[in-house]
Amino acid sequence: MDAGTALRELMTAINEHRWEDLAQYLHDDFVCHLVHTGESFSRDEWIAFNADYPDFDTLTIEELVAADMHAACRSFVSNVGSNGAPQFACASFARMTDGRISSLTEVWTDLDQQAPEGTRPPTS
Repeated sequence: MDAGTALRELMTAINEHRWEDLAQYLHDDFVCHLVHTGESFSRDEWIAFNADYPDFDTLTIEELVAADMHAACRSFVSNVGSNGAPQFACASFARMTDGRISSLTEVWTDLDQQAPEGTRPPTS
């Protein structure tokens, strides 16, 4: 399986809450790095992290680019909680080994953030 297909199918399984299907896309030595928190997860830890994430609703791929051994996607993620519906953007970078995803690097951010003061040119 090429990287683009593997990443698209993995993200589709997550969106459909098919947690039992995730392992088939992930190499036995899989590791996921979350850049924004500095955490790393093994395959089983990452599957549990996703399956147990509180109030997860949907994941929609907005853009995906790929080569044979690497793929990247930008996703929109919604989370339904008691305080409304938080929304997130996620950038995921996958690397393949032996036909399965062996590493995934993800960067998550809230969508309602404001740019830090003084970092944008003044508007007229």
